[in-house]
This record gives sequence, C-alpha cells and structure tokens, in this order.
Amino acid sequence: MATTDTHLKRRLWYQLKQLGFLRQEDGRLAPALATKDGVRKIHDSQRREKLRQQRNFVEGKWPALKKYFADGRDVVPHLIVPELELVESSSWQADLFRLASLTWSVPVSNGYGRRLRFLVWDRNIDKLLGLIALGDPVFNLKVRDESIGWSVKDRKERLVDVLDAYVLGAIPPYNMLLGGKLVASLIRTKEIRDAFSEKYAGAKGIISKRRKHASLVLVTTSSALGRSSMYNRLILNGQYIFAPIGYTAGWGHFHIPDRLYSSVRDLLMEKNHKYANGHQFGDGPNWRLRAVRQAFKYLGLSQNLLHHGIPREVFVCHLAKNANDVLKGTSLTPNYRGLQSVAAVASQARLRWLEPRAIRKPEFRFWNSEQIKAMVINASPKRTAPETAEEPVRFYGTG
Repeated sequence: MATTDTHLKRRLWYQLKQLGFLRQEDGRLAPALATKDGVRKIHDSQRREKLRQQRNFVEGKWPALKKYFADGRDVVPHLIVPELELVESSSWQADLFRLASLTWSVPVSNGYGRRLRFLVWDRNIDKLLGLIALGDPVFNLKVRDESIGWSVKDRKERLVDVLDAYVLGAIPPYNMLLGGKLVASLIRTKEIRDAFSEKYAGAKGIISKRRKHASLVLVTTSSALGRSSMYNRLILNGQYIFAPIGYTAGWGHFHIPDRLYSSVRDLLMEKNHKYANGHQFGDGPNWRLRAVRQAFKYLGLSQNLLHHGIPREVFVCHLAKNANDVLKGTSLTPNYRGLQSVAAVASQARLRWLEPRAIRKPEFRFWNSEQIKAMVINASPKRTAPETAEEPVRFYGTG
C-alpha cells in the first residue's frame, strides 16, 4: 500500500510541475507565468489529452458535420441572423455541439444536473455561429452570494432560480468578428427564459424532492483565463448583459486531470470510501473536490494543493429586473419587462460589435472551415506525465 501511495504522490508532483505550477511557502500553488498565455499553457495538457480521447469521434463525425462550419468568405457580417436551437441528447446536433466544443482552448465541462444546450446558428447561410450550455451552478460561490445578498437559507431555497453558463462563445470565423459578445448577449432573451420554463419550471428538486416552481432570473459565468475581454463592457443600450461582480479565490481541482483522478478513485475504492462511487445528481462539481480532498488526506498531502492560484472573474446576467429581490425572497414574481427576443438582441449586437469589427479586421475572410478539423485532430495530443516518476519533483518560488 505504501508503494502505491508513494507512486501516486510522485505522479501528482510530476503533473503539477509539468503544468507549470510553483509551490509557495504555505503549500498553495501559483502559476509560474500569471498571464493568459500562462494559464492556457496550464490547461493545454488536459486539452491535448481530451483531444486524444476524442480523435476517433472527430474522424468519424467530421465528414457528415463539416458542412455546418463556415468559410470566412461565406460570412456576410451585416446579414448575420442568429437563431437558437435546443440540443437534444443522442442527436446529430449533440454530435455537432460536442465536436465544436473541442475547439475551445480550455477543456469544456459536461455540466451538472439540469442542463440546457443550444447551437447558435447564422441562418443567413445556415452555418454554426456559436455554442451555449447552461447547467446547475456551484453551491458555494462567495462573490455571487454577496452580490445577491443571500443568507445560507436563501441560497438553499432559491439557487434553483439560477443557472451557470459553462459553455458560451463563438467558433471561427465568427469569433474573429467578436461573435462571442453576440452569443453572450443572447443569454438575456425571452427564448432562454422560455426554454428553462418549459423544461424545469415544474420539476422536482433532485435533493429536496419538492416542486420548486423555478423561474430563471439569473445566469452566472466566469472567465477561465482571469480577467475577461469577452465580457468586458458587455453593454447594449446602456445596460450590462453580464456585469462583473468579483473574482473567485483560486481553489478547485481542474489541475487534477482525468487520468490522475482515476487513480484517486482507485485509492478511495481501496479504502472503501463512499466518494469512490458516490456521485449522484445533486452532488454537483463539489463531489469531485471532496473526493480529491479525501485522497489527499490518505496520502498525507496538504489541502492547500487544491489552491491553484488562478482566480476567475465572475459575471452575472439578470434576466429579471428584480432578480436579486426574487432570490432573496422579498419579491415573489419575476419582472421580465423589457426582456427582448433573440432577433432584437442579435440585431443590436451585430451593429455594436460585428459590423465595425469586420471593417477593422477583414482577415476573417481568409478562414477555411477545414482548419476546424486541424484544430482538433492535428494538435498532436500527447501524454505529459509518465506512468512512473523516479523521484518527487521539488517546487521552488513564492509565486
């Protein structure tokens, strides 16, 4: 057992070193290069690993799905007509969503609990413009709770009225036209509210088993690369679509990749711990964090290793004018007055961002859709940590 534990610890040290983390005096981690490029590098090994796992899927689906990706020369900025399509599981649209999400520089989560996934189409040319995925928010998020003014009881009762946008953005060549801002703006629309209402308004809570009569009044999101340029000044008609509310504290488990996490679960199974197989809907992302924390205890490792030191900027989108009042329980009925349609919001966003960008940066026209395949097939995914490491890797620096 000691040999197995030592082996797992060595793999962990090697992984963290390869990702580019420094270990500080208090045991917390910090990125060696605290820039967006530095953070991208930390995520890169996991992205490559995911691409390696998805290679057969991409090669099998690309011939049928490639027609949905635009060449730059086909896009007419002033004629772009965005439309949302709700994605159903086990459909070709689900395959398209999965394929397109592999172009993200940060690996995309599968989400937790309730989920709404949308393809964003440019109906002028019937090409894929972007992706939206909404899922259950994390239970503990200090900056969100403080911005709302939540008590612990409020949060427990009304978190059901909140979703988190865990995938939100445009794909090439639309991202070159600031299409990500357009896609993000579509969150605050009647269609998003109505899709939530149709699917979840009368659903029972997974944990409470009670009907919640939920109304979507708030959507959160965060930037994976620190301060966000996409959400910065995301304003239409003088109103924030997503407003910044602060930063996370830099705790989490993203730096424990799936391969290493499988070994963590094996350790918990050996110890007959409930977290080895205890994941149920309702546990959410905190379950994985708890599992890693427990494994660290068995290995005699500091819990401070879960502090990766990469804060995320957090943003909120109010679909209801009185969202905070509803979430605090001081108002019973959401006020959706002024909530616009996708068509109306898209028209404003196109004029605000896409058309001016096309004039300033016309090089989007040179984009070839075959480059999508190159992004997800020819990224040369490879393992970054061997199955064994001869000795623990030492960390130096104070971050």
